[in-house]
Amino acid sequence: MKAVVMAGGEGSRLRPLTIQRPKPMVPIVGKPVMEHILNLLKRHGITEVVVTVQYLASNIEDYFGNGSQFGMRITYSREDVPLGTAGSVKNAEEHLTEPFLVISGDALTDYNLTDLIKYHHEKKSLATLLLAHVHNPLEYGVIITNESGHITQFLEKPSWGEVFSDTINTGIYVLDPKIFTYFEKNKQFDFSQELFPQMLKQGDPIYGYVAPKGYWCDVGNLSEYMRANAEALQGQVDIEIPAKNIGGNIWCEEGVEIAPDSQLYGPIYLAHDCKVRSGAIIHGPSTIGHYTIIDERAQVDRSIVWNSSYVGERSELRGAIVGSSTSIKSKAVMFEGSVIGDNSIVQDGAIIQPNVKIWPDKEIEAGAVINTSIIWGSQGRRGLFSRHGVTGLVNIDLTPEFATKLGAAYGAILPRGASVCLNRDAYRTSRMIKRAINAGVPSAGIHVHDINQVPIPVARYFIRNTDAVGGVHVRVSPFDQRVVDIRIFDQYGMDINKATERKIENLFFREDYRRVYLDDIGAIDVLGNSDVLGSYLEGFNRVVDYEAVRARKFNLVVDYAHGSTTQSLPNILNHLGCEVIMLNAGTDEAPAVRTRDELGKDMQRLATISSALNMDMGIRIDPGGELIWVVDDRGRILDGTKMLAVMTSLFLRQHRGGTVAAPVTAPSALQHIAKRYDGYIQHTKVMPHALMTAAGREGVVLVGDGRGGFVFPALQPAFDGMLAIAKLLELLALFEMKLSEVVDDLPTYYMSTTRVTCPWEHKGKVMRILSEQYRERRAKPIDGIKIDLGKEWVLVLPDADSPLFHVVAESVSNEQAQALAEKYARVVSGLQQ
Repeated sequence: MKAVVMAGGEGSRLRPLTIQRPKPMVPIVGKPVMEHILNLLKRHGITEVVVTVQYLASNIEDYFGNGSQFGMRITYSREDVPLGTAGSVKNAEEHLTEPFLVISGDALTDYNLTDLIKYHHEKKSLATLLLAHVHNPLEYGVIITNESGHITQFLEKPSWGEVFSDTINTGIYVLDPKIFTYFEKNKQFDFSQELFPQMLKQGDPIYGYVAPKGYWCDVGNLSEYMRANAEALQGQVDIEIPAKNIGGNIWCEEGVEIAPDSQLYGPIYLAHDCKVRSGAIIHGPSTIGHYTIIDERAQVDRSIVWNSSYVGERSELRGAIVGSSTSIKSKAVMFEGSVIGDNSIVQDGAIIQPNVKIWPDKEIEAGAVINTSIIWGSQGRRGLFSRHGVTGLVNIDLTPEFATKLGAAYGAILPRGASVCLNRDAYRTSRMIKRAINAGVPSAGIHVHDINQVPIPVARYFIRNTDAVGGVHVRVSPFDQRVVDIRIFDQYGMDINKATERKIENLFFREDYRRVYLDDIGAIDVLGNSDVLGSYLEGFNRVVDYEAVRARKFNLVVDYAHGSTTQSLPNILNHLGCEVIMLNAGTDEAPAVRTRDELGKDMQRLATISSALNMDMGIRIDPGGELIWVVDDRGRILDGTKMLAVMTSLFLRQHRGGTVAAPVTAPSALQHIAKRYDGYIQHTKVMPHALMTAAGREGVVLVGDGRGGFVFPALQPAFDGMLAIAKLLELLALFEMKLSEVVDDLPTYYMSTTRVTCPWEHKGKVMRILSEQYRERRAKPIDGIKIDLGKEWVLVLPDADSPLFHVVAESVSNEQAQALAEKYARVVSGLQQ
C-alpha cells in the first residue's frame, strides 16, 4: 500500500515557529514531526509515499529528498495554491491506483496502521477514518458511528453546546481511489467538510475505526507542541528517539558535553554536540537542540531550545520555546508560554513576560521588560561599537562571517592602496576572528601588515610610527573567555572616534562594501615580532632613565597573567637591573580570563608573596599590556584610584606646574596633591578615547583612568602598562622613596560607587530631570551630572553600553560616602516612575 503524507500546512497557530519553516518540519525530540510519521509508515511496511507540499515546499523536499536515506521512495505533489485536504490528494491521483492511506505530516501518532488497513479491507469500505477519544473535541471534527462502525453523523469543530461525542477525526484515512470521482482536479475540496458528508448522504460504505490503544496529538498550536515534546520524552508515544538513554531518562546524542557539577532532572533530550556548562540546571521535560550551549548557572525548566542557540550565564527559561540560532544573553528571563523566533537576540537582563511571542530576526534590548508580542519591525543592534570596540560572544555574536564583513566595511572607509596593521592575543578564538578580518580588509583594496602577537601599546606605537592608516587588535576579553573584543585604531594608534565608528556601522549594516578588481586586492605582509618590538623599544628607551633605576636594584614580583607582555617586559626589567620573581609567565592556550572575584584573589596571593619575601612591590599587568595593579612594599593592595593618586604625586614632584588629566570620577585628593606642587588636574570624560585625547593637550604630563591605566604623552597618547611600571620605578628611584612612603603621604579620601538599572527609554528623562533639579549645584558639565555638595559630591553617570546608571560619591567618611551614593541611587530609581 502507498501512503499520502499531507505536508502543505502553514501552521499559522504555531507562529512564530513556522515563519521560516513549514509545520511538518517543526522538530520533536530531535526529528521533524514528519520524519516520525515516515518512520511509523515504514514500521507498518509502507515505503512508497506521495508527499503533498505547498507552503515553503523546498524545505521539505531538500530535507527528505527522494527518501532513499530513510529507506523509502518519496515523490512530491506541489500545490501552487491551497486546494484543501482532498484537493491536494487529487493532484497525486495518477500515483494512487489502489487503496491508499492518508496521514497528516504534522501530527504525532503511533497508531497501529496495519490494524486500520485490515479493518478497511474487512469492511469493504470506500473510506475508513481512524477515530480517537479526546478530552477537548472543540478543535476537531466530531463523529458518531453505529454498532457496526458505520459512520452516521459528522460535525466539524463544534461549540460546546453542539458537542455530542468525544470521538474525533484524526485525519488518518484509508481510501479507495473511487473517491476521486466525487470532485474535480485543481478545485478546492475538503475531506471532512465536503467529501465525507457527501458520501454519507449517498449511503456509501464509510466506516470509523476506533483504535483500542495508541497516541495521537495534532501539533496544531504552541501548547500542543509543548505537550507532544513532553509526552514523547515521557514515553507516552512509541517513536524512535535518536539518542542514548544515559540514565535518569536523559537522552544524549553523540558529542554532548555535560559539566560534572551541572544538574539534570529528566526527561531531557540533548541533541548532538550541545554543551551544558558548569552549574547549569535543566528540569525536564526539556529538549536542547544540536550545537546549542546552556551556559554557566543557567536554568532551563520544561522548555524547548532549538539548534545552534545560546542560553547565557544565569539566564532562566521557564516553560518557554527558543528558536534556532537565537541568543538568550546573561540573566535574561523567559516566562511560561513565551516564544522567541529564529535568529533573534535577547540581551542581558531582559525579561520576556508570559505568553509573549517574538517573531524571528528581532533584538530585545538589555534590561527591557517585554509585555506584548513583537511581530513587525526589528529592534536591530544599538550599534556595533561599545567602549571596548566591537564585542560579543565568539561564534554566537562574533562569527567568522561577521568578522569578514566587519573587515570589508572597515577597509571600505580607507583610501584604496592604504595599509593597516592587524594583531591579536595568543588564543585560538582571537586567531580565528583575526584571520576572518584579514580576509575582509584586502577585498576593499587595503594592504595588511600582520604584526602577530604583540602587546596593545606596542601595536599602537608601530601604527603611529609607520605608514599605516590604522589597525585592528583582536583579543579575548580579560573578564570572560566567551567574549572577543575587536578594537580598531586610527593612524595615530588611538581608538577611532565616534564619527569613524558610524561610517563603519553604516557600511556594515547596508553591506555596501567596496569590492576591488583582482589586480587591486590588498597584499598581506607578515612581519616578525622583533621588527615591531624593536621600533617600540627605541621610543621606550628614550623616555626612561635606565641608570637611575639600575642603581636602586628593585626586587619585584610580577604577574604576567599569561599575556603578550611575556615577550618584551622580562627583557625590559632585566635591563633596568631588577630582580624579578615571575608568575603566570607562559602564554597558555586557555585564555587567562579572570572574574573580578578571581582577580581579587590573584592580588591577595601577589600581596602575600611580595610581603613574605620583603619585595619592593608586586605588580600584575593585564594580558594586553595596558593596565597595572600594584601591591606596595608593606603588602597593601593599591586599587586603581590609589595608584592614580600615587602617580599624580610622583609626576607632579618631577614636573612642577604640570597638568594631570583624570576622569570626572577621580577623588578631590588629586586637587590637593596638585596644589602641593603648583600643578593642575584636568577632568575628562570617563571613556578611554576621551582620556587618550587629553594626552595631546598642552602641559599634560600624565593621564590616568583610575582603573590601572596610564598614558605618558612623552611616548604616545595611549595606555601603556609596561611604561607605567618603568616610570613608577624611575620616579621612586629619583626621589629615593619607597612606594609605601608615597602612599602614606597621600591626602585621605572616601569614595563609594553603586549602580542603578534603568531602561534605555527612561535614561534621557532621568538626565533631564536631574539637570533641572540640581541646576544650581551642578559642577562644570563634563560627563554625567556631577552635583557639588561642598565637602561632598556625587556623580550620576549613564552607562554607554548598558541600561543602567553609575552613582559615584565622595564624602568625609566611608559611611557617609556610602550613604550618599545610596541616597542618589534611590533618587535615580524614583525618577524612572
